[in-house]
Amino acid sequence: MSPSLGFGANEDRSLQVLWADGEYVLHRTERGDTDDHQLVLALMATAKHSPSTSLQRLAHEYALKDELDETWAVRPLQLVHERGRTMLLLEDPGGEPLARLLDGPMDLSSFLSLAVGIAKALGSLHECGLVHKDIKPANIMVGCNDGLVRLTGFGLASRLPRERPAPDPPEAIAGTLAY
Repeated sequence: MSPSLGFGANEDRSLQVLWADGEYVLHRTERGDTDDHQLVLALMATAKHSPSTSLQRLAHEYALKDELDETWAVRPLQLVHERGRTMLLLEDPGGEPLARLLDGPMDLSSFLSLAVGIAKALGSLHECGLVHKDIKPANIMVGCNDGLVRLTGFGLASRLPRERPAPDPPEAIAGTLAY
């Protein structure tokens, strides 16, 4: 039985699992508390009583909502605590995570278009004084309704300091090391 995502019992339903990584699951969900049944994304920790780090990341991403722009980021809408679970509801720009498209070769034109879109989104993020710290295909939404590429997964993001300190030692690096 899935949680109601904060909209009242039986007023929503998961339409599609976009990805799952063992710690979180990202669903495309129909929000049932509006007349038009708005689609939203729901990011939830997989364990019913998740480790505090997972919950802190969801709360941190939600806290950044006013700094994220809808032209380059999937913006948080609401942080929901319900029935022992915590979920972060996000705007749904359409499209899907880049991770779902990486099952085979990509033609050069598509690759270059995606690369430019990702670079623009990252540039906009950095202009706002933020560093993502967990860029990976699951955190890049492509094929959005307006053709733009958007970033998500800001649970580890940090603000850029005014002066650049020495880099962290390798054992202190956060995020997904493969990326």
